[in-house]
Amino acid sequence: MKHDINVWLEDIRKSIEDIYQFLPEHFIYQDFEKDLKTRKAIERNIEIIGEALNRILKVHPQITITDSRKIVDTRNRIIHGYDRITPDILWLIIKRPLPVLRDEINKLLK
Repeated sequence: MKHDINVWLEDIRKSIEDIYQFLPEHFIYQDFEKDLKTRKAIERNIEIIGEALNRILKVHPQITITDSRKIVDTRNRIIHGYDRITPDILWLIIKRPLPVLRDEINKLLK
């Protein structure tokens, strides 16, 4: 892998870790829904993840990352359709695809 790809993979790893640091261990959806600062911080990190992945795919399109196109599309949706991003969408991202992405990124970085 090229050096830039490792930098972008590390950016993704760091953003995922930041997201989980923003959320206390037993954080529930109702608290998340009311916490504007946490939601905005998570949105920003999802933007970073999507942008880094987009750059990786341009240089190394055959890289295997589950739902890579959906991740980039989510980044675009947050940036361009910011008024359509609801707390439940962010919550689902945190709970379902993000743990899978974290595992895949850690494997790629090894």
